[in-house]
Amino acid sequence: MNRRRLRLMGQMIAQNRWYFIGAAVCTLAAVIIDYLTPLLLAETLDYYLSGKPSTMPAFVNRMVDAWGGPGFMARNLWIVGLLLVVLNVLGGAFNFCKGRWQSKAGENVALYLREKLYGHIQRLPFSYHVKAETGDLVQRCTSDVDTVRKFLANQLMAVFSSVLMIVVALVMLFRKHVTLTLLSMIMIPGLFTFAWLFFKWVVKSFRASDEAEGKMSAVLQENLTGVRVVRAFGQQQYEVDKFTSVSADFRKKTFRLTKLLAVYWSASDAMSMLQSCLTLLACVMFAARGEITVGTMVVFTSYVGKLLWPIRQLGRILSDAGKSFVAIERIDEVLQTPEEPEEPEAVKTALGGDIVFDHVTFGYEEGRDVLRDMSFTIPGGKTVAILGATGSGKSSIVHLLQRLFAPQSGTITIGGVDISRIDRNYLRSRVGLVLQEPFLYSKTLRDNVGIAVRTPSQESIDRAARDAAALDFILDSENGWDTVVGERGVTLSGGQKQRVAIARTLMKDNDILIFDDSLSAVDTETDAAIRRALRERSRDTTTIIISHRVVTLSQADLILVVEDGRVTQQGTHQELIRQDGLYARIFNIQTALEEEFARHSAQEVI
Repeated sequence: MNRRRLRLMGQMIAQNRWYFIGAAVCTLAAVIIDYLTPLLLAETLDYYLSGKPSTMPAFVNRMVDAWGGPGFMARNLWIVGLLLVVLNVLGGAFNFCKGRWQSKAGENVALYLREKLYGHIQRLPFSYHVKAETGDLVQRCTSDVDTVRKFLANQLMAVFSSVLMIVVALVMLFRKHVTLTLLSMIMIPGLFTFAWLFFKWVVKSFRASDEAEGKMSAVLQENLTGVRVVRAFGQQQYEVDKFTSVSADFRKKTFRLTKLLAVYWSASDAMSMLQSCLTLLACVMFAARGEITVGTMVVFTSYVGKLLWPIRQLGRILSDAGKSFVAIERIDEVLQTPEEPEEPEAVKTALGGDIVFDHVTFGYEEGRDVLRDMSFTIPGGKTVAILGATGSGKSSIVHLLQRLFAPQSGTITIGGVDISRIDRNYLRSRVGLVLQEPFLYSKTLRDNVGIAVRTPSQESIDRAARDAAALDFILDSENGWDTVVGERGVTLSGGQKQRVAIARTLMKDNDILIFDDSLSAVDTETDAAIRRALRERSRDTTTIIISHRVVTLSQADLILVVEDGRVTQQGTHQELIRQDGLYARIFNIQTALEEEFARHSAQEVI
């Protein structure tokens, strides 16, 4: 993990330093109390009961002498029992405080990371979201954040506790018996080496498992989002097979990780048990020769367990640390993606003037231009229609106009002001956009329409819905305005979703309105009603309508025909149908189809 990510981890710890300091103090107190228990037992066996020299500090012996000396303690062993109970109660209290404070710190870190990630994602450029997988982003904001939380809430203090236990145990053991201590450390270098190697292996496995889980989440999210398409084309089995494939890959990589953990724990258990047996055997031999007391043997057997346990735990701590390092790397990858730059010199100007594309060239990938030296003018306050084949560049015009992307060359101006100088958030707030496949929230119809305004009145909501030809079907719904829309509007028809989205857009105060083929799912009568209401409602608003339906385009003040990234024709409906070009060909085809349909309908009536 590089320095930048270590800094991020350090920043999160620093923000909760008092919780971590409190947890560290409690850990220190709990470890000291834990080590006092064997010492108290040893002192009871050797000094109070056997009359051997005391190993306690002088101030403790002075207190014992004040009570009546070792004989008094031997006759009142209940005092020792009471002290053991008190020590364990205090140890439990310190452990409780430690757990409480480190949990608070962990939850604070999780809250900070989630809010930081979510806020950063909101400010990332549109080009990032086009390429990013939603499922993977969700996992980084949830599962990876939770992994970091668990490490800081549990394992960080475990690292401190383990180091403290090892140091204290070694100091106390060396004071008791140097040779026996050295014999009790034979397996420790091997345990340390094995733990370090395990850490290196497990980090790679954790990364592979985490990435595989991200892919699985992406497939799941994509399937649930596109459930209607899956059902419509009968692709359920294909989706099941696709999910089975990524799920099996996740299982394989996670199983490999589980095998690594099993190997480590079984091997470290064997090494620890072997060391414990060697220590016990050495203690028995030294005690039989009279070189150590029974109390010293009790201390050694207890302390060796306290020495080996944290070393053995080191592997688990390192594995969790490795997992959290992978998680923090994945989080940091998102956080290091540059946000849309600040614009301190940007202006907020009226957007009611002419929209001018002046020799604009644009492509999503280098060397593959979508718009080629495009030039045209949209008069302010007029309705302009755009016709073009799929992939001709119609939606790219919208993207550029909202500054979701920037052209490689040329300029785009509104009212004579280059849009690169207009504050992008202000620009987007003044440009209303309705897409062909609008996104609706899983809320009531009232919430979906009124979401663009903080405190919308029912009157304004009704007016917007009426102008979008949506009020009748909304009022006829089971619960009227309180009808809950399914996720992504799945409970509504395509035309109903489009009309709700239009009503939502009309709730804003727009200088420019863009309908990106968003009238395609409504019938021609409703289409005409919506366009009529728009003309009456927004006489000063510049309206851009992208459509393949000539009847939708015909009433526009100006029609642009886009082919292969260029404007090949422009004019009114009457002018274009007299020209030999794409518009006239589509008009003739659609007119012929309508006449044929009318003729068949008349024959059926007869």
